[in-house]
Amino acid sequence: MAERAPWAADPGRSRGRRHPEEPAVGRSDFQRDRDRIVHSTAFRRLEYKTQVFVNHEGDLFRTRLTHSIEVAQIARSIARRLGLDEDLVEAVALAHDLGHTPFGHAGQDELNACMKEWGGFEHNLQSLRVVDELEQQYAAFDGLNLCFETREGILKHCSRRRAAGLGEVGRRFIEGGQPLLEAQLANLADEIAYNNHDIDDGLRSGLLELEQLETVDLFARQAGQVRAAHPGLGGRRFVHETIRRIIDELVTDLLDETRARIAHHAPDGPDAVRACPPLLGFSPEMRRRADELKRFLHENLYRHYRVLRMTGKARRVIRQLFDAYLDDPRLLPPEHRERAREDAPRAIADYVAGMTDRYAIKEHRRLFSFDIES
Repeated sequence: MAERAPWAADPGRSRGRRHPEEPAVGRSDFQRDRDRIVHSTAFRRLEYKTQVFVNHEGDLFRTRLTHSIEVAQIARSIARRLGLDEDLVEAVALAHDLGHTPFGHAGQDELNACMKEWGGFEHNLQSLRVVDELEQQYAAFDGLNLCFETREGILKHCSRRRAAGLGEVGRRFIEGGQPLLEAQLANLADEIAYNNHDIDDGLRSGLLELEQLETVDLFARQAGQVRAAHPGLGGRRFVHETIRRIIDELVTDLLDETRARIAHHAPDGPDAVRACPPLLGFSPEMRRRADELKRFLHENLYRHYRVLRMTGKARRVIRQLFDAYLDDPRLLPPEHRERAREDAPRAIADYVAGMTDRYAIKEHRRLFSFDIES
């Protein structure tokens, strides 16, 4: 690891864990958090959860797991160049989607609608719930018992009403202030990763065409440079070369802008970072160009009729599963049935959110198919 900058998080000065533990031998507290996340059941499930394309649609499309790994790679690379704690930023990046539902944002939106009468559903809050309560591995406590700083980074946005029930980790949403730079970085690395791998998956699927992307400044500039440097290059190599250059341009701008903001505000430690405006970000021009790419993807990929057909099916699966369990909680597996005695809607949301795409489809068939073998 590179030398730690004064504004970086320090695992030796963590605000601690919810349940006291002896320090690990040979690992920092943030390294221990990262390792617990990697070994969690929720992390393994991400392999079969949708990013844009549902699991059965192809073997080469990104999943929540590969997306999380790409986020961690980008975030860790930037953290090293800024002197931040690489282990903390990696832990946050790997954990940020642990609470995501099957079927991507369509699943989240439908589960939120199902839970409207009982406080709603939001995957960032669910990710925190996973690491605080739902993982069942350790003898002494529920959850993974992560450090405050990791938990804070996972919770990247939250309403004031919901934050009030979260204790110290929700305080910044009530009183104002920023999270640590490591958390800010994980959030921006998430954006860099999903925008660029969605370009790749969109082209691979045939839902996007190069001619369409040439209307987007961020793509067009780098595509032009690739053609100039490598005349005649085409196919997957042209796409990969263009995308890796876009990522490099975004990362370079992010580093330059962040260093300028840090130099201007001169935070002398992590607590000073909290009192500053956001220190990690793109320049105004790059922010404009990145937002243009986002809008393009929303209009041409996420709202493509073939994607909408699949997300419509996904929403029906989520709704019908939720309603069936709510109507008769005896249909739940025993461990979830026990929890449903205290709060049935939330226990059902926990169960549904934890499903993979293929498990949700299989469970839906079990409940609604007349196939006697199911």
